[in-house]
Amino acid sequence: MTGEPHAAGLHARHKAVIPDWVSLYYRDPIEITHGEGRYVWDATGKRYLDFFGGILTTMTAHALPEVTKAVTEQAGRIIHSSTLYLNRSMVELAERVAHLSGIPDARVFFTTSGTEANDTALLLATAHRRSNQILAMRNSYHGRSFSAVSVTGNRAWSPTTFSPLQTLYVHGGVRSRGPYAHLSDARFIEACVADLEDLLGHTGDVAALIAEPVQGVGGFTSPPDGLYAAFREVLAPRGILWITDEVQTGWGRTGEHFWGWQAHAASGPPDILTFAKGIGNGMSVGGVVARAEVMNCLGANSISTFGGSPVTMAAGLANLSYLLEHDLQGNARRVGGLLLERLRAITASHPLVREVRGRGLMLGIELARPGSDEADPQAAAAVLEAAREGGLLIGKGGGHDTSALRVAPPLSLTVAEAEEGAAILERALHSI
Repeated sequence: MTGEPHAAGLHARHKAVIPDWVSLYYRDPIEITHGEGRYVWDATGKRYLDFFGGILTTMTAHALPEVTKAVTEQAGRIIHSSTLYLNRSMVELAERVAHLSGIPDARVFFTTSGTEANDTALLLATAHRRSNQILAMRNSYHGRSFSAVSVTGNRAWSPTTFSPLQTLYVHGGVRSRGPYAHLSDARFIEACVADLEDLLGHTGDVAALIAEPVQGVGGFTSPPDGLYAAFREVLAPRGILWITDEVQTGWGRTGEHFWGWQAHAASGPPDILTFAKGIGNGMSVGGVVARAEVMNCLGANSISTFGGSPVTMAAGLANLSYLLEHDLQGNARRVGGLLLERLRAITASHPLVREVRGRGLMLGIELARPGSDEADPQAAAAVLEAAREGGLLIGKGGGHDTSALRVAPPLSLTVAEAEEGAAILERALHSI
C-alpha cells in the first residue's frame, strides 16, 4: 500500500473513533513514523525538520540514545509499581528537580501531564489558603481538565463556563496588544500593578496567581521582565501564592534562564512551580514543586498510580543529565538568538508579519492583515501548510484566532539546521 492511501485511510479511521474536538494539523494530516535528532519522517518516507517537537515535548532530540537506553533497560526490569512503594529513580529525580527549582525546603510530586500538574497546584493553593479564588492572566492556557480550563484565559481553549473556581483575570501577559501596549516597559508594569491592586480591592481572600512566564498556546507572548516580581510585592503581603506554570518555559528553553520565573527573580522563587513536557523528552512526565508547608497541607490521603513510574523517571533522569551535561540551555540561547535575528531579517518587509518575538528556542511570528492589527488566522494556516510542503513542521497559537506561528525546535538544534528552517519559513511566507 502506498503512503498517501494509507494516510487517507488512517485519517478516516481517526475521524470514526476520535472526538471531533481532537484537532489535527494540515488539510491532509500526516502520520509521523520515526525520528532522529531534529528530524522526523512520515509514512510516505518524507523527511521534515521538526521545529515544534510534539508541542515543545521532544526537548533534547528524537531517539536520543541515552533516553532510549534508560527506558529499555528499566522496562526490562519492571515497568510499574505505583507510589505505594519506594521508587529509587523517582526519589533521585525529585532530589535533582527540587535543587534546580530554587524553592527552599522543596517537595516534588510527579504527575503524568502538565494539565494534571496544574490541577494539583490549584488543589494545593486552594486547600492551603482555604479559598477558591484564583488570579490568572488573560490569554493564558493551563490545560484541559475541569479546573485547568477554568483558569485558562484563552477562550478558544475553554469549552465551558462552569467552574469549580472563581477566576479573576489580570492584565500583563501580552506586551504588544491592549490598552497598555503603547507604554514603556516600566510604565507598562506600573499600569498592570495598578490594575491588580484595583482588582484585589474588590475581592475577598485570593488563593493564588497562576501565570506562564511565556504564554505558550497564547502565541509565545510575554510581559516585560520583572512584571511578576512586581506582582509578588502586592501578593505576598496578602498571603497570596504565586504558581509559575513552567510546562513550556522550563528546562532552559528560553536560553537566558533555566526557568521562566527567573526573569522575574527580584522577589525570589515562586511558592509553587509546575513542569511537564520537555523533562520526559516524549515520555509522560509532569510534576509540581512547592515548599513543604504548602505541599504538605493536604489533610486527606493521596497517591499516584502512574505519576513517577519507574520507566518515565528513568527517562527523565537520563534526559535531564544529557541536557545539563551538554549545556542545552546555552545552546538555546546562542542558536535561538541567531534564529530570532534571522527570522526578523526575513520578515522585516513582509506585509503580513506584525511581530517576531520570543527568547531562546521559543519564538513566535504573529501574522495580521496588511496595514492593521487585525489577526489573520487564514494566513497562519496557509504558512503552516506551505512550511510542511517545504519540509518543516511548526506550530500555531495566539489569543487572536491562532494567528501566530510557533517555532520551538529541540534544544540541540544546530546553526545549520536553524538556517535550513529559516530558509523554508522564508519561502513559505513569500508563497502566500
